[in-house]
Amino acid sequence: MSLHPRIAEITARIQARSQDRRAAYLERTAATAAAYPPTSGLSCANFAHAIAALDPVEKTRRRGQAANLAIVTAYNDMLSAHQPYGRYPDLIKAAAARAGGVAQVAGGVPAMCDGITQGQPGMELSLFSRDVIAMATAIALSHNTFDAALMLGICDKIVPGLLIGALQFGHLPVIFVPAGPMSTGLANAEKSRIRQLYATGQVSREALLDAEARSYHGAGTCTFYGTANSNQMLMEIMGLHLPGAAFVPPNSALRDALTRRAAARALAITARGRDYTPISQVIDERAIVNGIVGLVATGGSTNHTIHLVAIAAAAGILINWDDFDDIAAVTPLLARIYPNGSADINHFHAAGGMGFVIGQLLDAGLVHEDVATVAGGGLSAYRRDPALIAVEGAESEVEWRAGATASLDDTVLRGREAPFAATGGLRLLQGNLGRGVMKTSAVAAEHRRVKAPALVFDSQADLVAAHRQGALQRDFVAVLRFQGPRANGMPELHSLTPILSAAQDAGFQVALVTDGRMSGASGKVPTVIHVSPEVDAGGPLGRVRDGDVIEVDAEQGVLRALVDAAAWQARADAPPQARSRDQDGGLGRALFGLFRAHALPAEQGGSSFGT
Repeated sequence: MSLHPRIAEITARIQARSQDRRAAYLERTAATAAAYPPTSGLSCANFAHAIAALDPVEKTRRRGQAANLAIVTAYNDMLSAHQPYGRYPDLIKAAAARAGGVAQVAGGVPAMCDGITQGQPGMELSLFSRDVIAMATAIALSHNTFDAALMLGICDKIVPGLLIGALQFGHLPVIFVPAGPMSTGLANAEKSRIRQLYATGQVSREALLDAEARSYHGAGTCTFYGTANSNQMLMEIMGLHLPGAAFVPPNSALRDALTRRAAARALAITARGRDYTPISQVIDERAIVNGIVGLVATGGSTNHTIHLVAIAAAAGILINWDDFDDIAAVTPLLARIYPNGSADINHFHAAGGMGFVIGQLLDAGLVHEDVATVAGGGLSAYRRDPALIAVEGAESEVEWRAGATASLDDTVLRGREAPFAATGGLRLLQGNLGRGVMKTSAVAAEHRRVKAPALVFDSQADLVAAHRQGALQRDFVAVLRFQGPRANGMPELHSLTPILSAAQDAGFQVALVTDGRMSGASGKVPTVIHVSPEVDAGGPLGRVRDGDVIEVDAEQGVLRALVDAAAWQARADAPPQARSRDQDGGLGRALFGLFRAHALPAEQGGSSFGT
């Protein structure tokens, strides 16, 4: 199937917009590869330090110039998604040895869980942890003793941070190695119901805790389609996973075989061999477009309207929310995974998963096939599914077979000819309140247009207090300000979802407009997030007053205050209401003042690195 003309047009404009920066990135990458070839530039003392802790066989292999793999790991055993990574280094080292190479843990990066910090002060560190991870990745690879790298990370900011850091070493091949989702627990719809009952005082905290514990109950990623699982989808469709690796369960024989194969494949694509595939070739404008298509086709996390922008910028590519909106307009919605439906990621995988989705998008001409990938063979290689094959006297190996050509459950996954919706699950809204995005795939059509009086809040705590006082039993648009990167690090606001959902279920017109984030778990309440510019940077949300009628229209892409133009302009210099947000800098927040001071707007990726 030839490429869809609109996708071709959008790709071309991104290429034109990025031409100078992309050329500079590739030139810098080539210069680095020439000036700093791995290991050969090290002095004898440098090299001796690098191999000092290897066993004698590994030392001999390294002195014989065997290729060396860097393992950059986000392992910790407090996060369920990252706990399985504890045993990966041994698997990788053994596989590298069999392939004639060496592998070393080059460094660790932090991994925090937004599910733990939701509604807590620690959430104010979350977005900028991505930048810390990127820098930690650069430190891990800075020793210049590695021919390729394996990235062990899976959750919200970890994968984007690892990728941004890895792109600074564009001359190295890089493969991302996932850990897989936990097994299915309490049904997502039931979990959501109990959360709402607790928010309205109808069940006890003990009942809520029991429901949450049955939902999050074992090793692996959370099973809803939030940012962690959206990360895995992106790494697959952008060619940085082995085909079909994204959603294989942790600690399974197939998972281990894929991990071993990733090590062997990384050694096969170094500059020492014939299949040299550096990450700078994999992540280009076409791969970024493929990632956006995958995101909107599956109803993925809104966080990637920030993260993908920052990832692209790290590769010298400039994208914006117009690109997301225009791609969504021609991309059908193929998946229904919670919060966009009742199924979880394990159901999606069983119904055909990534192989089916990529195949459908290829057949529709909506993604670029002619891209470099770590697997080789263009994106068509990702139509395949991995399977175990027995090897006599050795560990099982992986072979790839043709993936599903028809959905195995059309309540979860559908083909391009009968999608859940004709357009993707994301929309850009704009007007006199700025520019923001809404995850429309989870919002019923009857709730996508709201026109109601504003209730203005300067903190999550203020909104929660209004709920407890009964002030939300009415039609309203909650305008929550001072939640952007510069104000307080842009914490996710998902803890507000049960309150807003309960008001909507009571029959009121409800929406949320904020310069903050709502996360990959954005649900059924129409929510315009990432509104830019943020209030701390002079954004127009600072002009809104209680009672102003706010129009939120996801069908027409409209976000505006219905205030007389002259009166609206007269407010331009009016100081915002006093903030009630916590300013004490406790729980580590004081250390992130430099990040907040230098943060770019959300539409430019929210990064503290600059452009």
